[in-house]
Amino acid sequence: MLSIDHLSMEFASRPVLDDITLLINRKERIALVGKNGAGKTTLLRLIAGEYQPTAGRIARETDMTIGYLPQVMLFQDDRTLREEVMTVFHGDDEARFVAEMDRTIIGLGFERRDFDRPCSEFSGGWRMRIELAKILLRHPDLLLLDEPTNHLDIESIQWLEDFLKSSPSAVLLVSHDRAFIDNVCNRTIEITLGRIYDYNVNYSRFVELRKERHEQQVRAYQNQQKMIADTEEFIERFRYKATKAVQVQSRIKQLERLERLEVDLEDTSRLNLRFPPAPRSGDFPLIVEDLRKDFGDHNVFHDVTFTIRRGEKVAFVGKNGEGKTTLVKCIMGQLDYLGNLKIGHNVKIGYFAQNQAALLDENLTVFETIDYVAVGDIRTKIRDILGAFMFGGEASDKRVKVLSGGERSRLAMIRLLLEPCNLLILDEPTNHLDMQSKDVLKAALRDFNGTLICVSHDRDFLDGLVTKVYEFGGGRVREHLGGIYDFLRAKKIDSLQELEKKNTDRSTDRTQSTDLTTPSSSKLDYAAQKTAAAEKRKKEKQIAEVEEAIASLETQQADMEQLLADPVNQTAENFQKYETIKHQIEQKLYEWEILSE
Repeated sequence: MLSIDHLSMEFASRPVLDDITLLINRKERIALVGKNGAGKTTLLRLIAGEYQPTAGRIARETDMTIGYLPQVMLFQDDRTLREEVMTVFHGDDEARFVAEMDRTIIGLGFERRDFDRPCSEFSGGWRMRIELAKILLRHPDLLLLDEPTNHLDIESIQWLEDFLKSSPSAVLLVSHDRAFIDNVCNRTIEITLGRIYDYNVNYSRFVELRKERHEQQVRAYQNQQKMIADTEEFIERFRYKATKAVQVQSRIKQLERLERLEVDLEDTSRLNLRFPPAPRSGDFPLIVEDLRKDFGDHNVFHDVTFTIRRGEKVAFVGKNGEGKTTLVKCIMGQLDYLGNLKIGHNVKIGYFAQNQAALLDENLTVFETIDYVAVGDIRTKIRDILGAFMFGGEASDKRVKVLSGGERSRLAMIRLLLEPCNLLILDEPTNHLDMQSKDVLKAALRDFNGTLICVSHDRDFLDGLVTKVYEFGGGRVREHLGGIYDFLRAKKIDSLQELEKKNTDRSTDRTQSTDLTTPSSSKLDYAAQKTAAAEKRKKEKQIAEVEEAIASLETQQADMEQLLADPVNQTAENFQKYETIKHQIEQKLYEWEILSE
């Protein structure tokens, strides 16, 4: 269906992909894996036709169609949700596909009352779901999905899994959700050091085979390094001996002809990152009784009662907009509420919010940011810890001000891990972590001797970590004993029993000005309402301006990439311009992220 022949790709003379060859067949479901920055997104954009390769070619079957969902999108239109999704249908197809459209939109978490809302009212995450729905409904021959689960809740992820497994389309996807790619994909392609390694197995089996391959590569690399050292020692020892001149020249030529082996020697998967000992808290760090939260006429949840004991690790799960983050903000004292919420004796809270990155000091380096909070023996392992979270080598000397939004979030997570606390509250902590970093974090959390509340949709991350699940939905919070897969198995049964029940069609607030920040009209006087409305308009205007700037910069970036594709234009000045534009895009994307939040 699609073949890639001896393809190479460079940016600013830096090789990203090096002479790769690949064949994608019909109906294959392929996971594309590798460290952040390895070239996964670059390969997707090459296949989608957004980039042109430096060398090699991509051959597609005639009339082949491709659907591409990137990580970051910009949205500008004012159609309703239904109107936007209906743009994928043409003529007589429209009436026939309405039922399929409804199933797809609802499967991705929308409700029927959302259908006639303008798309401009939805936040970036929900707009991403709209684009995903449009792509899925086109039934392209090849689906390219870049982190499709980042903005989906657990139920929507499960729906997407089932959809992809039954879809006739071939699928090539990038995801850090191990359970998702394990359930969907039957082939795994790893990108490392610019090359690809192709395994005709699912991700779990790939991990085992990759370990064997890595061990073989390390042995081969070490043997070659020893041979090189021995050869160089011989050359140096006998360089000036006339009787050894022929042998010396032979060894020199041997080294010149030698194809040097490369291997990714950085292996921090076994790094033993531990939290500082948690100060002892009371037996019940958190007691909630008859809690209720309303935003104006909209009730988020009511009659919420539960107790979390010292040392428990629990998950908050449920559809987006059902109140998980709202309850967390009530616990943190950032929102008012009705009912009783008691923080236990001597409780010290460590909180990771999705906008935590905004609180970092921009003038410090990555290393200084962590060194400032690290205490005791952990200070001797700072660089190892940074390496585990993709800040190895020179990256640890970058200043925070030049980091992307994702990099700042990872740095904020590391900083939190090193601060003494006994109640950790983490809100979607894995969204910007690759699999290796998630493994390091999960291992540290398992060993944490304090109490943990984790808001997450990542099943693999929660598996083996939490022993209790609190499900948010329908204005209620329900307690489920057991791990995340015990909960999911129970939910599957519940869902079957409830198929015939009428959808209560609860409305949820998924606007860019989310329910967490929308003030209650009953509690604000007229002047305060005017101030809030003015602030909202100001933020919306700023978001629009940033989106325009990003679109302009991405056009400039594409022009520069086209320019640099010609060796004649590969000057230091042009490379500097390209790097400047790239940095400006990262900064604007981070600014957009913060404003949207």
